[in-house]
Amino acid sequence: MELKYVTYEKRDSVALVTLNRPEKLNALNRELLQDLLRALELAERDPSVRVVVITGSGRAFCAGADVAEFAKSAHEVKNFIELGRRVLEYVESMSKPVIAAVNGYALGGGFELALSCDFIVASSNSFFGATEINLGIVPGWGATQKLLASAGLAKAREIVMLGEMFSADEALKLGIVSRVVPAEKLIEEALALGGKLSQKSPVALSIAKSVFSGASRSILGPGFEIEKSMFFVAISSEDAREGISAFLERRKPRWQL
Repeated sequence: MELKYVTYEKRDSVALVTLNRPEKLNALNRELLQDLLRALELAERDPSVRVVVITGSGRAFCAGADVAEFAKSAHEVKNFIELGRRVLEYVESMSKPVIAAVNGYALGGGFELALSCDFIVASSNSFFGATEINLGIVPGWGATQKLLASAGLAKAREIVMLGEMFSADEALKLGIVSRVVPAEKLIEEALALGGKLSQKSPVALSIAKSVFSGASRSILGPGFEIEKSMFFVAISSEDAREGISAFLERRKPRWQL
């Protein structure tokens, strides 16, 4: 299988999937999402793979959705958002545990990708953020509801409505990440966690994951649908057009009053 924007390798019983678009801080365009889905499907089908680790090449885990995708037609934007939701839902529905090894920035859709994983291991120099509001839009891949569950209403509001980055240590305090490790040991620690999980019963791990995913869906499902519908309201607004244009033109947005 040939992948352009993702590398795939096996480390014993762990599949290491690396987002590989470093010149764009691994921003998620359509092709990267498609490659990521193919890599995850490969890992899911391989009986020798017991755990998956997702990380990013270069200075970032993932800086979010490629904003250029939002400058396309309404039909293309809708298809892109649905593709992203399908990929993140696939991460959640896999029978195998998925670990996000977050290096550098995990912002916007990249933050949501990490939140879709079963564990987040973060490097000490990593930063997180639901930064969509700076573009005049809102999260569309589940961040609002997952932050409600992990960080609580007050912090979820602050993270989403301010759109500011916060450190790995703060993410640990909020219960968003599982552990913080030195940057130079990130992959080693993520693979070690994967190795420990690989020693457990694959049937029991799959069932445990299903229990957590099912409980999360039953509680947060209505909120996910509200978030999805409101994203499309936001992306259709004049503020979104201004925010996206300002980002692409590297200037400050001029919001309507």
